[in-house]
Amino acid sequence: MAQTTKPPVWFWIVAILLVLWNAIGCYFCVEQFRLGAASAMWEQTPYHQALYRSLPGWYNYVYAVGTFGGLLGGLALLLRERRAVILFWISLIAVIVQFGYTFAMTDLIAHEGAAKVVPFPVFIAVVGLFAIWFSGMAAKKGWIGR
Repeated sequence: MAQTTKPPVWFWIVAILLVLWNAIGCYFCVEQFRLGAASAMWEQTPYHQALYRSLPGWYNYVYAVGTFGGLLGGLALLLRERRAVILFWISLIAVIVQFGYTFAMTDLIAHEGAAKVVPFPVFIAVVGLFAIWFSGMAAKKGWIGR
């Protein structure tokens, strides 16, 4: 067992914010699983309905790995566990696979334009990178390590 030191107050604030961020993602993921196509079809254009129907079966599972991996990473931070780092990595890889497929294998960008569809996924990836950096920094400082 690694020796840990007491983290500063702002560590807890950041960890709680990461948990909340990922909990919101989990909520939307659960809704997509629960409602399935109906969730994606609600007030959607025919293009978006067809896009959702065309996604492969594994797509939603990758979405779940990304969101729940991030939530578990945030909870691991709160528990001061080093496994937060690997959980955030798993989450980020899933996010890259999910959005990589969306951008590379569909015509979403051509249909909607990059300025409309790319910024939020990039923001999600940046938050994921921040979570990896933050948990790694916390491990190096001895704030997490169990």
